[in-house]
Amino acid sequence: MRHAFFATSCLAWSAPLLLAIAPSAIAQTAPVEVRVDRLEKEMKAVQRKVFPAGAPIEAQIVRPAAPTLAPGSPSSSPISDLTARVGALESQLASITGQVEENSFKLKQLEEAFNKYKAEIEGRLLQPETPPAVKPTAAAPVTVDPAPVASKPAAPKPAPASATPVVSEARKAAVAAIERPDTGDAPMDAYSYGYRLWDAKYYPEAQAQLKATVDKYGTSPVASRAQNLLGRAYLDEGKPALASVAFYENYQKRPRGDRAPDSLAYLGEALIQLKKPADACKVYAELEQVYGTSLSASLRGMMDKGRARAKCS
Repeated sequence: MRHAFFATSCLAWSAPLLLAIAPSAIAQTAPVEVRVDRLEKEMKAVQRKVFPAGAPIEAQIVRPAAPTLAPGSPSSSPISDLTARVGALESQLASITGQVEENSFKLKQLEEAFNKYKAEIEGRLLQPETPPAVKPTAAAPVTVDPAPVASKPAAPKPAPASATPVVSEARKAAVAAIERPDTGDAPMDAYSYGYRLWDAKYYPEAQAQLKATVDKYGTSPVASRAQNLLGRAYLDEGKPALASVAFYENYQKRPRGDRAPDSLAYLGEALIQLKKPADACKVYAELEQVYGTSLSASLRGMMDKGRARAKCS
């Protein structure tokens, strides 16, 4: 009778205790589920940031090593293990998020620095050459002979100076003797004719031909070659300011063109001739950063010599 009473009493006071413990265990799992959901959302956000145009890769999560238990000590519950794993995931995600933010900040700094450099080149550095202004001189007073001699012939008036340079007949004949290629490839034929004029050192005629080629076939792959050779024709004629404009525009508009690295290398040369060594060093740094692994031996040698002349650090 006493045993029955004791059993009944135990059931009476243990039932409420079990009911009180059960909600506590459920409450412990609820925060873990919330943290897991948050981790999944944050991981997807990080993957979208790191892989904006492609499929994300599966992250390799390393589970924490199981703790060594002393003999006789109780093992951890599944909820405790899950909580430890979620804590490790949160720590790894925080580290990845910090790296992404740091890389984004550095990329933004690089973009701002390069945009500032382009603005300097377009504005302050690459002003086209203009002839010095000539102040008008006061006209000398003219005396009129009140009684001119009728038999004295009037002096012929000088012909007005022409705005365009006079081309000799011999030069015209020499330019006309240069054969125009006709292979059926109009853009390449136009460039090849400009190249032949430049190779024969007829620089003004080559400049006109190459500029017309770029204007007409600007979207053709040959435009990169024509614009670069236009800059070289200006440089060979002693016009480094106009050459720098042509070189920079070729690199800016056609950074993947055949002659984009050449244009940067010759832009550095033009800036050295313009007595702007600091800007030439910036150009050589850009050349090394963008095309360093693919530079030909001749362009790399040209860059190294230019750096030495400009005293780049």
